Amino acid sequence: MVMKAIVARPAQAKAVLALEEVADPTLSAHQLLIEVHASAVNRADLLQRRGLYPPPKGESEILGLECAGVVQKIGREVTRFRPGDRVMALLGSGGYAESVAIHENLALPVPASLSLIEAAAVPEAFLTAYEALLRTAELAPGERVLIQAGASGVGSAAIQVAREVGAYVFATTKGQPKLSKLRELGVHRVIDYEHEDFAEIIRSEGREGADVILDLIGGSYAERHQAVLAAGGRWVVIGLLGGAKATLDLTRVIQQRQRLLGVVMRSRSLPDKSAIVSGFLRELWPWLADGRLAPLIDSVVPLAEAEQAHERMAQNQNIGKIVLQVRASAE
Repeated sequence: MVMKAIVARPAQAKAVLALEEVADPTLSAHQLLIEVHASAVNRADLLQRRGLYPPPKGESEILGLECAGVVQKIGREVTRFRPGDRVMALLGSGGYAESVAIHENLALPVPASLSLIEAAAVPEAFLTAYEALLRTAELAPGERVLIQAGASGVGSAAIQVAREVGAYVFATTKGQPKLSKLRELGVHRVIDYEHEDFAEIIRSEGREGADVILDLIGGSYAERHQAVLAAGGRWVVIGLLGGAKATLDLTRVIQQRQRLLGVVMRSRSLPDKSAIVSGFLRELWPWLADGRLAPLIDSVVPLAEAEQAHERMAQNQNIGKIVLQVRASAE
């Protein structure tokens, strides 16, 4: 059997994306076969098509780190889901396709309040925000958190999580539409990084700095991040848009008891990912179901137009997630 999927074909600068027929995924004992209704674009997809971020061993070469759809079939050892269930899933790859096979522990039920289009924008953004802010940084009510790239998928999810936890939220972006959207999301102090220095603004607030930094930038902001990190602060790096190299003051690390932490999702082991998914289901899924958390969707693009979706993200035009609609009936 065959299905349609986006295939990245080699080219001079970057691979060209084409909708082609490929073999259906096979199903193992603990897996669900999901009829994909929608997927979503992540920066990792842009890197993978350039050959800079290959999928983990054993994963499909097809792009796509998340999806939402309906369970078609289940493996003989599956206990949590049944055919016909609406699910959203964290993937190692394979989301840009009509079907995907995924271990049942990496799937979440879709709340009745969300469409499958909306649900496709949840897994990567909200599971990353949950892992970084709550499980890794242990963000607490009343603490001050700086969220870089606040208008991105992960950034917009992290803002909502931090807001609901009861933290005071600083977030950066540029351009009036993005600045306005962050205010709507409940950011206490929106920072236009094109015209304002986030470090100066945080220090001017009268306290010693940020208790938690969610860093999607990396190297180019490292010195300012360390300078504005409070005593006992946790600096969580989840992206390297500004490079991978940095100079740090280790004296400050010692004297201020600063912690530098890293979070990655795609290459984690199945037990690690399963723990993240089960923790999210227990702690934050109810907030998603009752509307306290909601995916921020920039646009919905047909799967066949994935190239245009990638270009929109590459140009930093998106506010929130770009969703790829795989089936016309997605709802």
